[in-house]
Amino acid sequence: MLNLSDTPLRELRDVCREAGRELRRHALAVDADPGGCTTYLDSAVLALMRAATTPKEFRTPDMPDDRGFADGCLSRVVAGVEIARGDAGVVAANTGASLAGAAVDTLGDDTQRALFYSAIADGRSWTCFGMTEPDHGSDATAMETRLDALPDPADGYLLTGAKRYVGNASRASVAVVFGRTGRSPLSIRAALIPLPAPGFTAEPLDMIGLRGARICRLALDGVHVPREMLLGAHLPASRRGLWGVGRTFNAMRLQVAALALGTALGTRDYVVEQRPGWDGHLTVSARLDAARHLLYDAAAAVDQDPDTRRPPSAAKLHVTDLAVRTAHWAARSLGPAALLEHPLLEKWCRDVRAFEFMDGTSNMQRLHITSDITSRRATP
Repeated sequence: MLNLSDTPLRELRDVCREAGRELRRHALAVDADPGGCTTYLDSAVLALMRAATTPKEFRTPDMPDDRGFADGCLSRVVAGVEIARGDAGVVAANTGASLAGAAVDTLGDDTQRALFYSAIADGRSWTCFGMTEPDHGSDATAMETRLDALPDPADGYLLTGAKRYVGNASRASVAVVFGRTGRSPLSIRAALIPLPAPGFTAEPLDMIGLRGARICRLALDGVHVPREMLLGAHLPASRRGLWGVGRTFNAMRLQVAALALGTALGTRDYVVEQRPGWDGHLTVSARLDAARHLLYDAAAAVDQDPDTRRPPSAAKLHVTDLAVRTAHWAARSLGPAALLEHPLLEKWCRDVRAFEFMDGTSNMQRLHITSDITSRRATP
């Protein structure tokens, strides 16, 4: 079990725990109007998150020191849990690199990375990541979105298809969208698209929870992708598509688990604040502490091997389920009118359901775990 007591991560954890509390005052406003007032973007902790997800060579002078936040998957998970303890909905509404940045860092060349980070350098620009499709979910092998080559190869491609459940797409300044140049697994490629772009239409979906994420559907009607905007051309063919997707999702799966665990911890904290001296939280608190160590261990495993699938999938599978059960416990603990009398708790009980559907449902995580176990047994 990973112990933070003698590492700089303990200081990072404590700093982010304190900073995350300021997000709570924006929680209900962002939930009520996720596309409205953006004063929450001035928050010091959100600026810290933007700095931490920006490579050092692309940071602007006004960005704060990342306090070790950017030093690896474990650092980001430790910080993410504590910040989400304030409110995950406000975290999801933040600008910055997000999942698209992870894909660009994995698959992009120097020119593409410079273009991407310059597009969001103002701290007021969102990004989006288009992978999931209406009929096939996040199963990349069944992807139908096409990247059709134009008659003159130098002219690039036309991107055609549909994506669903894409965060912040309706207000993004730059997108990373996956499509197929052919039918083989090696034909899956990612396109970097500055926005707005002709043929690219994003429409927000009605959301019950985690409204700050502005989840959208995308319609892609012949979006022009210049050849130089196809990510991974400088990489071997085997490292251009699914390999990059896998690495990106391994890291982001843990970030989603961190949001879920932070929400659960914040919910537990709220109940304790409302019922001082009550010891009915002890079992729940012990389970949350154990889940935190599981998540830390999984993040450390990804830092050691970015291609490992079982630890992040197991962590997300457990933590998202525990977060939902913690929300149910909290509502019971504060009485039959709890969701009417405590608007924040009502919001978190809605938000906590969203994590199940981010970066793969529980059934998908079970498939990842089973595939990993099977492949290891088959290896001589």
